[in-house]
Amino acid sequence: MRLGWRDVAGVLVALAVAALCVRAGFWQLDRLRQRRERNAVRGAALALPQLEVTGAITLDLARGRRLHARGVYDYAQERLWRPRPYEGVPGVGLLTPVKLADGSAVLVDRGWAPSPDAYHVDQRAYREPDTADVLGIGMAAPRARGDVDPVQLRDSAPYPLLPFVIQLLPPSTVLHRPPPPGLIRSPPPELSNGPHLSYAIQWFSFAVIIVVGSAALVRKQRRQADLGGTINARF
Repeated sequence: MRLGWRDVAGVLVALAVAALCVRAGFWQLDRLRQRRERNAVRGAALALPQLEVTGAITLDLARGRRLHARGVYDYAQERLWRPRPYEGVPGVGLLTPVKLADGSAVLVDRGWAPSPDAYHVDQRAYREPDTADVLGIGMAAPRARGDVDPVQLRDSAPYPLLPFVIQLLPPSTVLHRPPPPGLIRSPPPELSNGPHLSYAIQWFSFAVIIVVGSAALVRKQRRQADLGGTINARF
C-alpha cells in the first residue's frame, strides 16, 4: 500500500533533520581537526628552548613560547583586564609592565583577582616585590573581550612596549615565589582535543536514530494499513 501525503511529508522532514544532524557531526569533526592543528602548533612552540625577553623580540618569535624576563615591575602603569570572570566568580586581571634592562618593557599577566563588580579592585593588595623574575608563555593580545592590548598602549607608555603579553605560569608549574593571597595565576593553554569528537558521535547517533525510527514507523503504518485492508476484504 502506498503512503499518504502526510506520511511522505513526515518522512521527508525526518530525513531533512537527519541530514542536519549529519552536517553538524561533520562540522564537529572539522572543528576537531582545526583544534588538533592548533595544538600541534602550540605544542611545537612550547617545546622550543626558553627565550630570554629583550626589546628585540617580535610577536611572531614570542607567540606560544616559554619566555623568561628579568626587570622591575612598574605598578604605576598597571592595567586591568575587566571584566574577567574565573569559574563563574567576577573579577579582573592584573597586567603589569616589567621594565627590562635595555629600556623596553613587556606587559605581564600576573593573574586574576576577585572583584564584586568585575571592575574595581585594590591593586596595592596584590603587589609583589618590585624585582621581577618571571617565566610564562608569550601570547598575542587581545585574548578576549576586555583584555589589555600592549599595541594600543604604545603611544601612552613611557617606554617602548613589546607587542605581546607574558602570561605567568601557575606556581605548581614553575619553581618561583607564590603570588599574593587571592591572586590566581592563569592556567597554561589547554592542549586537549576538547569535546568535539563526542559531540560528533552524538550528532551522528541522532541521525541514525531518526532514520531507523522513521523506517520502523513507516513499516508499522504499512503493516497496519495492509492488515486493515485484509479485514475489510473479508467482510
